[in-house]
Amino acid sequence: MPVINESHDSLPYIDAEPSAQARAAAQHLITSELSPDHASTLHPAIPSLPTPRFTPLMQQELDRKAAGQPLTGGIDLMRYEAPEPPAQAGEGETPDLDEWRRTLRKAYTASSHLSMRHENLALLEEFGKNAWLVGNSQLEEILRGLEKELAETKEAAEAVNKQRKSAQEASRGEMVGLEETWKRGVGAVLDVELVSEGLRLQVLERRRQLAQQQAR
Repeated sequence: MPVINESHDSLPYIDAEPSAQARAAAQHLITSELSPDHASTLHPAIPSLPTPRFTPLMQQELDRKAAGQPLTGGIDLMRYEAPEPPAQAGEGETPDLDEWRRTLRKAYTASSHLSMRHENLALLEEFGKNAWLVGNSQLEEILRGLEKELAETKEAAEAVNKQRKSAQEASRGEMVGLEETWKRGVGAVLDVELVSEGLRLQVLERRRQLAQQQAR
């Protein structure tokens, strides 16, 4: 059976605290059963991690971050800046209409960006405070629910510990009596074994003496 599914037999409320020598002996027994690579190898019951599958762009960004390279590229903010007008054509020269069209497109893009920013800032100024307060109220409600659940869990854990302590202390006398009975039983068995060993040695000695008498 896997170790993670085994239960330990412990009576912390009535058992005596183990000595440092007993702890060291227990730790030695535990270490002797562990494999040399237990610190770097997962338990067989734990599934292996799935192989990540990143998109090429995500993998490129991860490689850049791993190599410690600075972030380059991204959104070109120059497109949102007001462009400079093309150079004035000289006398007798035809203005470059394509250059003016490109400049106008850039100016239109910058104007649209600034208009949207202005609109968003106006909306934020008008409704942002209420949305922020509503969001905070929702977060506070979630926090109160979590705190209540935590308090109930702590109370349930304390109730279980109190029941466990009460049950163990109620069984203290019975446990002590059973332990003393076990010790007396073991002592009686040892006494019987000692007497049996003494009788066996006497029988062997008697047989040796009889063998010597018959050999004469």
